[in-house]
Amino acid sequence: MNKEQFILISGACVFKESRGKTYWLIVKNTQDGGWEIPKATVRKGESSVRAILRVLGELGGMSVRVLEEVGRVNTTTLVNNKSIPQKYIYYLLIYKYSASEIIGFSDDMWLENSKAIKKLVLKREKDMLKQAKLVMRTWYKIHPKSR
Repeated sequence: MNKEQFILISGACVFKESRGKTYWLIVKNTQDGGWEIPKATVRKGESSVRAILRVLGELGGMSVRVLEEVGRVNTTTLVNNKSIPQKYIYYLLIYKYSASEIIGFSDDMWLENSKAIKKLVLKREKDMLKQAKLVMRTWYKIHPKSR
């Protein structure tokens, strides 16, 4: 594996508004897994935005709109005892509607930002959800008619 190879992963900081409050989507991929932000491994030839739209559509049955990039994180993972770089790109997405129940995840929850952050397992995801809230506020200041 050459130095140029890495695993690219898209993260979705998805929010929806209801009764004057903002709620954020967190999921479990496995029954005994921890709470996390929905993510997608980017396929060869696919953009990071397209990957997250694909996963939310396939697993979540939902329609979303990408608003902004929230942030990036570089980490490494072990694959066959080799350290492989991973690049995460997190996006802010607004939930539009769902064709059905969210079925592709073991469990899912919509929570207010502070409650969602407390449930998340990974520090980087807690940080990204905090950042997503700030990016959302800024986005609405720039696009006030979007509410």
